[in-house]
Amino acid sequence: MATARPGWSRKAQYGLFFGLIAVIGGIVVGLVLLIMSLVAPKTFVTIRGAALDITAPLTGALHGVTATIEGLGSGAGNYWDAAHQNEQLKRERKAMLQRMVEAKAILQENRQLKATLQLRERTTAAVATSRIVGSSFSSPRRFAILSVGTSDGVRIGMPVRSPDGLVGRVIDAGATASRVLLVSDRANIVPARLLRTGVPVIAQGRGDGTVDVRPLEVGRNPFKRGDIIVTSGTGGLYPPLVPVARVVKLDDDGAVALPLADPSTTSFAIIEPPYEPAAIAAEKAVRDPETP
Repeated sequence: MATARPGWSRKAQYGLFFGLIAVIGGIVVGLVLLIMSLVAPKTFVTIRGAALDITAPLTGALHGVTATIEGLGSGAGNYWDAAHQNEQLKRERKAMLQRMVEAKAILQENRQLKATLQLRERTTAAVATSRIVGSSFSSPRRFAILSVGTSDGVRIGMPVRSPDGLVGRVIDAGATASRVLLVSDRANIVPARLLRTGVPVIAQGRGDGTVDVRPLEVGRNPFKRGDIIVTSGTGGLYPPLVPVARVVKLDDDGAVALPLADPSTTSFAIIEPPYEPAAIAAEKAVRDPETP
């Protein structure tokens, strides 16, 4: 009984046999071409040209595939490189915008400080210059906090103003901080007048960030949109001609105005003594009638 040789199969034998035939055939073809190139060079050139024509499409196709693969690789690399550069540019743009915002904020604060210092130079009786460190917006009571107090000469009742206009008056004072009642608070009533005509008016806060202005005399509404309301000096607390508000809406017998000095956009303010020193004593007597 015959058995297969170990390590060999019929399929492997066939493969080895046909491979050997292919090698022999290649050697024969090579020898024939070599002899033809020596004996009949013209015929060999013709055959070589025909072989080139046959293999050229295949070579072109293989080159196209290779170029496509290389293009895909380089394109993917360029895409990822472009995406990385785009992300880096976005980060740089964001940082630049942030620096621009910071620079604008510093510039605005410097302008406000310069205007406040110029105001103090013109107002020789200024008690102190302060930074506005806080203010209330959502509450119906409108206050601002200053970074100066009694140690800086601040006293309750003193008027507070900025380069834009009247801020309010001091109602509480600690050693290093004080609280200001803004002109937009309901409890703040400012004797004023209409700058355009000189008509005396009363400005009272509405508790919503605006000011209600009413003429002292009943009659025709004297206000127009854009009118500027200034202090009149009546009562002796506030000096005259300090801007208070600008009219933005007319009522039947008055108008609604926006304060010109907005603590949310104002960083600095000055505290002044009352226009007439007796005004603080009079206000204290009204506020605390039982105090001797």
